[in-house]
Amino acid sequence: MKRTFITALAAMMLCTTAQAESIETNADNAAIEAKAEKTPKKKKEVKYNENGDIIKTGINLGPLPVVAFDADRGFQFGALLNLYDFGDGKNYPNPNSQWYFEASAYTKESAINSYKFIVNYDNKTLIPGVRMSICTGYYKDAALDFYGFNGYQSNYITSKQMFEDGWSNYLPDKAGEKLEAKGKYPKGFYRFGRDLIKAKVDFTGQILKNFYWEAGYNFSWTKAQDYTPNGYEVLGGTSLFELYKTWGIIPENEADGGLTSSVRVGLMYDSRNVENNPTKGIWAEAHVIAAPKWLGTTHGHYKYCATFRHYVPIIKDGKLTFAYRIAYQGTFGKNSPWYSMPFYTNMGIKADNDGFGGYRTVRGLMLNRVQGLDVGFYNAEFRWRFIDFKLWKQNIAFALSAFCDGAHVFRGYDMTFTDAAKQKIVNSAANPVVGAADLVKYETLYNTFVLDRKDGFHGAAGAGLRFIMNQNFIVAFEYARCFNKQDGTGAFYINTGFLF
Repeated sequence: MKRTFITALAAMMLCTTAQAESIETNADNAAIEAKAEKTPKKKKEVKYNENGDIIKTGINLGPLPVVAFDADRGFQFGALLNLYDFGDGKNYPNPNSQWYFEASAYTKESAINSYKFIVNYDNKTLIPGVRMSICTGYYKDAALDFYGFNGYQSNYITSKQMFEDGWSNYLPDKAGEKLEAKGKYPKGFYRFGRDLIKAKVDFTGQILKNFYWEAGYNFSWTKAQDYTPNGYEVLGGTSLFELYKTWGIIPENEADGGLTSSVRVGLMYDSRNVENNPTKGIWAEAHVIAAPKWLGTTHGHYKYCATFRHYVPIIKDGKLTFAYRIAYQGTFGKNSPWYSMPFYTNMGIKADNDGFGGYRTVRGLMLNRVQGLDVGFYNAEFRWRFIDFKLWKQNIAFALSAFCDGAHVFRGYDMTFTDAAKQKIVNSAANPVVGAADLVKYETLYNTFVLDRKDGFHGAAGAGLRFIMNQNFIVAFEYARCFNKQDGTGAFYINTGFLF
């Protein structure tokens, strides 16, 4: 079944190449058609570069139905469009400018639980000597993963453990009793709802060869809410997210989210041979993020991020490449709001990655499994491009990969069950006796889900297959397996592009 699905998807992508070729154009085409009756139509000359690839010119479109799967969000459907402008082909395979449009939704547990609308734009020629990148998007998640903070300090409980420990007796309901009888756990317990609007503009300019400055502005608005069941069961009418608020780990004034308005400045070194499909070179950058209240931020904070990527050719012509990425993102002070922690900062054409864990950061790990004030992660993989061919005047390739990813929280978020929260639980009860009993219940739950230990290594390994067209339009199929069940089991992804 899986093989049939992948074969069908590959067929759709090959059909897309035909559409892309039919749309590819330049300024001379109109004149040629106008003179068609007087002058015999000449075939467009096909030019090749030193690697034997067809040099693409003009506008190339890559429309594609979104038929994907993400282990964290479920089955994805919708449509996307990649638009590349190669101009006269002088810079091929790097485009002069590009657009990305996407409208899609995810369905999981027989319910549509999230959707998103994205528009990205990147241009290297509009401002002389400066590259401009704009990313915008609206994201609606009705059932977003929430596993707590500080990695393994937050105990992820499987179904068997949950009911053997009997913690469900503290917050019983009919739904919980039915699940307990079936030996299942309530999936909605690890969910919360979030609305997110993101927009950013980044500028990059050259200082010396391969050495650049970066500067930009980022805006995001986050609205968080308790999970509302829709295809999931919730035990006792509560969730881990609600418990975090009850314990005071998530402060009351931050619980609903807020607005982040920040400026970013940094430096970058980039010697990649191809931006979207590199086979050699180094891509490293470091920047600071300032989100002060006077800029409109609800909860002011300051961060920094450093990333080193290296692409090592093992076999010439890029047939086999070893690629790795090492990244570290930290917080100045202890005042970063909880809702800003899941985002790994990107400068340039890509929007900030959502969540440490999942397809864009650490494959295999459950989305948002690794959250803290200071977090580091790595990716290491071998990429083998095992076949190249030309089809409908397009450069087509298929590549296999084997990888190992990992992450660690180096400085944790404050996980204290606050005295103010305890007093609020007692005061909210009908009388002091009931309040004291309620406090015991919540203290028991706290000791079950918040452990007195530091984080450890979160790791996963896997393999993947990629379809590559013109070294820019890339569709990936990947599977990863976690080393520790606290991080999940196995995860399968169908997505676009390389991880880095």
